[in-house]
Amino acid sequence: MTTFTVDQTHSAIGFEVKHMMVSKVKGQFNNYTANVEAADLTDLTTASINFELEVASINTNNEDRDNHLKSADFFNTEEFGKISFTATNIEKDGDDYKVTGDLTIKDVTKSVTFDVEYGGKGTNPWGVEVYGFEAETKLNREDFGLTWNAALETGGVLVGKDIKIKVELELNPAA
Repeated sequence: MTTFTVDQTHSAIGFEVKHMMVSKVKGQFNNYTANVEAADLTDLTTASINFELEVASINTNNEDRDNHLKSADFFNTEEFGKISFTATNIEKDGDDYKVTGDLTIKDVTKSVTFDVEYGGKGTNPWGVEVYGFEAETKLNREDFGLTWNAALETGGVLVGKDIKIKVELELNPAA
């Protein structure tokens, strides 16, 4: 097994949610760690995958909103500072993969499946192998205890229930 590191300057873990039922708010987590080991990363079915995100690093480009997301109304970062994901099953799906695992947000763990696209393998100008992957899933935030909302005068709610998560990764063999 080879250990791979995430090149965080060329990777992102982001999300989007409906705002006021008419537009989307996008954000990302700036600080995270990953443990990816595989016999051959061109065949993701050989991999062991674990991620841990620092919730306080959430960034939606709005400090007031970010602070609200860190509060007890949402993530409660003082008590639940991390989000974790551990893959439990990886299946090949044509040229792509289905990566299922345990996602823990706050004190709730649920199984989620990411649709993963293998972007390919290359060698950077410094002779290091580079592997690219994109992963997406959708989940109901309320399933993880993220239930705060506000009713709108015109009907509907301020924050949508469905969260789209998009992960873009560039991985390199550990030195």
